[in-house]
Amino acid sequence: MPIIKSAIKRAKQAVVRRERNVATKRDLKSAVKSFLAKPTAKSLADAHSEIDTAVKKNVLDKRTAARRKSALSKVAKEAGVKLETAKKAPAKAADAKKATPKTAAKPAAKAASTAKKAPAKKPAAKKA
Repeated sequence: MPIIKSAIKRAKQAVVRRERNVATKRDLKSAVKSFLAKPTAKSLADAHSEIDTAVKKNVLDKRTAARRKSALSKVAKEAGVKLETAKKAPAKAADAKKATPKTAAKPAAKAASTAKKAPAKKPAAKKA
């Protein structure tokens, strides 16, 4: 058991981090096992998501994650499973928001305000 105060704190932090990492690994392994047991598009997406989460939390290296995702995709391809693509929001709603008069006036106002700035004054030279 550590005696120094900072070492005691580090030991406590290590326990907390280990629990967090073990939980992330457990979720990852269960998602991969469920996909391998019954390959579906949803279980593949869940497995990929868990792998990405592990990378984000620095539990897995990004190259390891890429290798594992590739292996899962290979299994999915052999099983005839295709990954679902994300649906995009309708473009009409985005175009309507862009055309509001408030947003159209802002770039012109910025250009006018930058043109009115006075040149910076030079500091006075010191006399020796």
